[in-house]
Amino acid sequence: MNSGIEKYYGIHPGRVLERELTKRQLKKGPFAISIGEYPQVINEVTKARRGLSPLLSLKIDHALGLEEGAFYLLQAHYEIDQVKKKLKHKGVPSFRKALFWDTDMDRIDWNKQYKAVIQRVFERGNDSEKEHALEFYGKDRIMEVTGSDDLKEISMPVMAHAKKH
Repeated sequence: MNSGIEKYYGIHPGRVLERELTKRQLKKGPFAISIGEYPQVINEVTKARRGLSPLLSLKIDHALGLEEGAFYLLQAHYEIDQVKKKLKHKGVPSFRKALFWDTDMDRIDWNKQYKAVIQRVFERGNDSEKEHALEFYGKDRIMEVTGSDDLKEISMPVMAHAKKH
């Protein structure tokens, strides 16, 4: 497993452990007991509900005949990947997912699609979301879409953009 461990970077180490145990035809319960851990601990790790401590990582490394720190290195890379994902979303205004229920929020281009975003926020958003939109887009863009920059006065009726017959 050590050769090419880089291909597992960013994946929860429990998922890699699950794969390694399956490949070696080892059952989780007996494996856990053999390294002095409760089976529930190994189960939680393999389900990616729990991370690896340095001690648990060493126990797994030794039991599987791997280089010391192999699984802890996977844990570190997984945590780095999680922080990167959070930082990626740091420059994005914080709106409830329910506000964009029909859209994958990770695919929204917040700058290109500003008109649709502002419209949605001022149609269905709460006061906090309206304030976030104002901070993120600025008064000019808010005024361009809504016709006003006074958050208390702006309320766009739902479906206002639809053609009236």
